[in-house]
Amino acid sequence: MAKLYFNYSAMNAGKTTVLLQSAWNYRERGMTPLLFTPRLDDRYRVGVIRSRIGLEAEALTFDGATDLLARTRDELEERNIHCVLVDEAQFLSRDQVYQLSEVVDQLGIPVLCFGLRTDFQGELFEGSKHLLAWADELEELKTICHTGRKATMVVRVDENGYALREGSQVEIGGNDRYVSVSRKEFKAVFSGGKRVKFIDPPEEGLPPTPDELL
Repeated sequence: MAKLYFNYSAMNAGKTTVLLQSAWNYRERGMTPLLFTPRLDDRYRVGVIRSRIGLEAEALTFDGATDLLARTRDELEERNIHCVLVDEAQFLSRDQVYQLSEVVDQLGIPVLCFGLRTDFQGELFEGSKHLLAWADELEELKTICHTGRKATMVVRVDENGYALREGSQVEIGGNDRYVSVSRKEFKAVFSGGKRVKFIDPPEEGLPPTPDELL
């Protein structure tokens, strides 16, 4: 039976890697996955999903005006679709989460969404809020704060390592840096003014190590 899945985490937990591995598994079995990624995500190329370890795949793009149910139906006229995979699902609108639930309920196609749960202010993204409410199954992909605790939050820091408390919820390719932290560390950094200092930039594809964070 088809279901709507939401796989969520803080940053650097490997969400995109799991998505691309899932797509590979479908293709390896002679099945066709349909991949979606936000049009605003141009960190690599528009229409490309790429993980930090270098895996990548072409994908259809969506923005706020895209009807994902209609787009999936259009693709079904050309080929059989066995699964829908959505990267950066936190950027979905309420209506688009509903449309994906209809892909499951009307078309009988499983939908796997991957994204962040909260933004740099500790607030739920719109897409994440409604996926948490409507998904059939939820799975947290875990990563570690530099304190050794499980990281559940994300902070946006400036070049000096201090948390930014205001700004746009969506920031693609900016100069600010994001750090995955535990709730306790989020409070210390975001509300308490604690500084996060990067000694050296992490190697491409790898999150900072505890020694790289003070």
